[in-house]
Amino acid sequence: MSIKRKSSASANQRPNRAAPTWLGWLTKGLTWAGVLVLTLCLCTVMAGVMALAIAYPNLPDVSELSNYRPKLPLRVFTSEGILIGEFGDERRNLTPVKDIPQVMKDAVLAIEDARFYQHNGVDYVGVARAALANLMGGDKSQGASTITMQVARNVYLSSEKTYTRKIYEVLLTFKLEHLLSKDQILEIYMNQIFLGHRAYGFAAAAETYFGKPLKDITIAEAAMLAGIPKSPSTANPIANFARARDRQRYIIDRMQENGFITAAQATRAKQQELRIQPANESVKVHAEYVAEMVRQMMFAQYGDQTYIRGLNVYTSINAENQTAAYHALRRGILDYERRQPFHGPEKFVNLPTNAAERAEAIDEALADRPDIGDLLSAVVLQASAQKIVAARLGGERIELSGDGLKAIQSGLSPKAMPALRIRPGAVIRVTQAAHGGWEAAQLPEVNGALVALDPRNGAIKALVGGFDFDANKFNHVTQAWRQPGSGFKPFIYSAALEKGFSPSTVVDDMPLFFDASVTGGQPWEPKNYDGSYSGPMPLKTGLAKSKNVVSIRVLQSITPKFAQTWIGRFGFDPQRHPAYLTMALGAGAVTPMQMAGAFAVFANGGYRINPYLITRVIDQSGKILADSPPVDPIQAGHAIDARNAFIMNTMLSDVARIGTAARAQATLKRPDLYGKTGTTNDALDAWFTGFQPTLVASVWMGYDTPRTLGTRETGGGLSLPIWINFMQTALKDVPIAEIKPPAGVIRLNNDWYYTEYAYGSGIANLDGAGIVASNPQDVDMPTPGNARPAAPTTERNRILDMFK
Repeated sequence: MSIKRKSSASANQRPNRAAPTWLGWLTKGLTWAGVLVLTLCLCTVMAGVMALAIAYPNLPDVSELSNYRPKLPLRVFTSEGILIGEFGDERRNLTPVKDIPQVMKDAVLAIEDARFYQHNGVDYVGVARAALANLMGGDKSQGASTITMQVARNVYLSSEKTYTRKIYEVLLTFKLEHLLSKDQILEIYMNQIFLGHRAYGFAAAAETYFGKPLKDITIAEAAMLAGIPKSPSTANPIANFARARDRQRYIIDRMQENGFITAAQATRAKQQELRIQPANESVKVHAEYVAEMVRQMMFAQYGDQTYIRGLNVYTSINAENQTAAYHALRRGILDYERRQPFHGPEKFVNLPTNAAERAEAIDEALADRPDIGDLLSAVVLQASAQKIVAARLGGERIELSGDGLKAIQSGLSPKAMPALRIRPGAVIRVTQAAHGGWEAAQLPEVNGALVALDPRNGAIKALVGGFDFDANKFNHVTQAWRQPGSGFKPFIYSAALEKGFSPSTVVDDMPLFFDASVTGGQPWEPKNYDGSYSGPMPLKTGLAKSKNVVSIRVLQSITPKFAQTWIGRFGFDPQRHPAYLTMALGAGAVTPMQMAGAFAVFANGGYRINPYLITRVIDQSGKILADSPPVDPIQAGHAIDARNAFIMNTMLSDVARIGTAARAQATLKRPDLYGKTGTTNDALDAWFTGFQPTLVASVWMGYDTPRTLGTRETGGGLSLPIWINFMQTALKDVPIAEIKPPAGVIRLNNDWYYTEYAYGSGIANLDGAGIVASNPQDVDMPTPGNARPAAPTTERNRILDMFK
């Protein structure tokens, strides 16, 4: 039997069903991959739809952003519109997008979102790129946030970096793009973004870093501002200029690449030298006490809304006068301080031998003792009687020698007490000398105040409540109740004019003595300041020379009770001025503000004024919330007779011409100056209050805890120079003003009288009274409280009765 076999060729041609080919595997793999991708896409879409359905209704309502009103600080301005104070956690100046310069918009778009006006809020290519990088590297720090996404995050979301928050950010972005225009979104971004140093928005940042309004910035400045949002606290130009500069140049390149600027403009922008404003110079006019007064008044009205409502408060302060007042007071206090013994270093620090550790120790010590105005802190590195080498914050080294050591020379003596001795590690103060070098100084222990106002309406033109607000926030203008000393005498003399006295009334300047039976306590023997007595003298001379005995005799004549009532017409609180003879020497209590307001009554012809500071309050939308035009004091009527004010001014002119304040007219070369010096017992307080008919100013100097200023110190030596320095600026372009005599006065023998007192039968010598009636007739005396004489008792009998 034969067996048939298949040929080998046929066998080889049979397909191998047990092992698919590589092509089959590839086909199946691609099929499954396609199915998987499709499934994933469908799941993603379904998840997105579900997320959208669940999350979208729960998204915040963004419709309020169509009327964007962020937190805006309280801002305080001078009458010219110069910023002098800002209060609120967020320093922001809301600027409409139409008012933002194009160069600023271009810089922001170049670095943040160049296709902002083309996309719908999400840059899909950027999102995909960032997502891939995050998946591959597990790093969630990458992103592709558009400006709209940043608005959504900054306004509504936290800064946490999670996928959930990112989803909400995208959904919010779509919602914002649907409800708002591109310009509205850009406006919110450029006003909302944090840019370091409490600055929110680019308008506030321009003022903070460059000291200029946003409309005036250059390409170079705009590029630097646009680079801050990446690291606002650590890469702003104040914190790290080098880092901010690198970022700025990169942004300039991006601006050129996007066609916003030309190559030539880019080159010039990179070459521009930038002046960065120091952190403490954002406010150019030193009016810290004024700003704080406004803050307190606004808080009393609006509560916590004060700091977020965007109130703009305009004051009556004149910027030039305020600056002059600030420097005049500081100069006067420092001049006094240079004559005082050295107080000793402010502290001592150990200086490590290691250079890096030493630099750190110096910076820490100086951070604890910050600069106060032009009084800069420094740590002594080397000290000898001839030279001091000291280090400033940041490592700057300075040298002091010769006259620059005068203020602290006693601390360089080998015999100085350990607490006073200047040695390496001592913290001292230095300041720029007039010749350009350095000189030592010390923080003053004494303080002072200056306030100036317009006597015609009460508008406060300048106010400095102390040497330095950061060192002492106590406002001495309004809060310091001090004895006015001889500065109070004009108000006693004014009362005397209503009792029939005149400038030529002769009063005996001879010693007085009151025993215990008169005083009810200890015997009292008042003395003139200089201890000398000149015998009989006209009343006007007694005021010009500030004779204490003359003032006491006058007050004794008119009675303290009448004077106590009379001074209320000037705005003083009679209860703070007990009806005793010591009132003649200014033993009561006043504030510098009260003194300025009281002298204004003389300056304006007898009208009482109410000092005011705020002229207008406007909210963020421009709505006027308060508008206070100057009040005409004439409407309220006279506080004192115009004749009284005029005759008092003739005597106050003598004070500024030939009396204790003669330096005023001699220095300023003006005849229209009036005023009175004041020095209290033991020189605890030094005053000068004076005026020109358009401006009255009061200056006080003393220690917060009263102690003597020095046996030779007076108001004429301490406060008057400050007043003169201030008035040199304040009256620079003010024409000479003549005070015209009112009706009812007449001039005889170079003195002025009330008309009804001017004629009579001669001079009556009041034996034993210490006062001679110089009016040419006996006149009737007025009853207390009347503005004009109308009582039956003659002057001779009245005054004689007072001395019985």
